[in-house]
Amino acid sequence: MKKAVLFLTVCVVAFPAVAQENDDLGLIPGAVQTAAPPAATVQDRGKYAFANAFGWYGYRGSFAVSPGDAIPSRWNDRVSADALVTWKLSDSLRLTASDVLSASFADGVGFPREAVRNDLRELYATWEVAPETYLETGRINVRNGVAFGYNPTDFFRARTSVAQSSSDPGALRNNRLGTVMLRGQHVFDGGSLELIYAPKLHSPVPMGGLAYPLDPKFDQTNGSDRVLASFSFEWEDFSPQVLAFYDAGRFKFGFNASHPIGNSIIAYASWAGGNAPSAIVDAIAFGKRTRTLPATMLVLPPVSTSRSFKSDVSAGASWNGEDKETISVEYNFHEAGLSKEGWRGWFATGANPAFASLMWYIRGYSSDRQDPISQHQAFVRADWTEPFHILHADLSGYVMTDLTDGSCTGQVGASYDLSDFWSLGAYVSATTGGKRTEWGSLRSSTSAIVQLVRYF
Repeated sequence: MKKAVLFLTVCVVAFPAVAQENDDLGLIPGAVQTAAPPAATVQDRGKYAFANAFGWYGYRGSFAVSPGDAIPSRWNDRVSADALVTWKLSDSLRLTASDVLSASFADGVGFPREAVRNDLRELYATWEVAPETYLETGRINVRNGVAFGYNPTDFFRARTSVAQSSSDPGALRNNRLGTVMLRGQHVFDGGSLELIYAPKLHSPVPMGGLAYPLDPKFDQTNGSDRVLASFSFEWEDFSPQVLAFYDAGRFKFGFNASHPIGNSIIAYASWAGGNAPSAIVDAIAFGKRTRTLPATMLVLPPVSTSRSFKSDVSAGASWNGEDKETISVEYNFHEAGLSKEGWRGWFATGANPAFASLMWYIRGYSSDRQDPISQHQAFVRADWTEPFHILHADLSGYVMTDLTDGSCTGQVGASYDLSDFWSLGAYVSATTGGKRTEWGSLRSSTSAIVQLVRYF
């Protein structure tokens, strides 16, 4: 922990920065952007919000693989204070901070260690060292990829989740923990070059462990040394990006591209590939490394323990209508995930009570890394701004379908701005499928969350 704090302190003092507007500025709408003051003064551009979200949860009563005896609370109330601030220190120097402090109340949740959580999403500085050349350092949320449901080239997504009302993949991508890194970027006419170094600040910790309320969780976001290089450019109507990624002895390569089709459709694709084990082998190895699983634990269900070249793909298209509606359809492929045969092995092994917890650990590991557990998925997402010409309202929804068994998870969300300072939102989620399917085997079946937000 001392090493992590020292690294952040040196970063902020030695390389202050903010070359680009952070995408999280859009997460807390309603703040008024003021005109820039003279360069010699400090400019505070902030968005602040106070929210209360109450949720009700429904659970299944019987399972093909038992998730354990403990039943989560059927209700939860979360109070949070959210802030995103950008200080312009000079024409070439900016500082950005993004943080959310929350307290949750539910049956079985102990206060304060289990209930109170502070998520320092970002704290970084940007220095424009030369025209269109930027140096950034600190905790930064770097997002790569052009897809909506699953982005194979979003290499810094693992172990970054924070508590929030929406389960939409887009919301999870925007509102998450950043990674401590040093980032250099040069923007030129028609493209950009980027190089990132994210150091190891702490050995990885087990999943689901209790953290102190003010723990910055560097042991989650900076558990290994990582390097990312990317090159983006424009080529006629295409917008390609090429990436190379190193993570603790593993190399991955990636490619993103998008292309307009007519005036209302954009086709896109993302690919990442490299030598890797299966999701099962990777999960069990992580469990042994963090001493969650015994060193003698066998690989179950039995699969090959060797590494081979594996690919991840997302491909789809997004349509924009004349009435402010958007529909995206996408196919996702995660080669390291479970095939139809792999799911048979998962259910057969988990039917033995002695191995049920191990099977859920494997799935929990994939969720913690924000990777699909299945090889083949379809994703459909729809957004409608000002539906039926209702001003200040939004509707959205998504469905993720496992193509091996037809089970689904999805959410419908609606929000309405009551005024410039108040917003009301609601999210209803459900999982469907038989007991021996990906989504039908989960304990959770339905949920409904109502959220009231006050902006400042």
